[in-house]
Amino acid sequence: MEPLTVTIADTQRVTGLGRTKLYELIGDGKLQVVKIGRRTLVRTDSIRALVDQAA
Repeated sequence: MEPLTVTIADTQRVTGLGRTKLYELIGDGKLQVVKIGRRTLVRTDSIRALVDQAA
């Protein structure tokens, strides 16, 4: 089973984008996040949707 969410650091690794750009995309609503406690986790389906849109 693949993860439903990943950390910001993991998102940076898989997309090749920087931390500032990721937070910009989150602010624009292009990446969906889940806040659990103090952790910010990015939904993997929103990462795929972002990459599919860019292609």
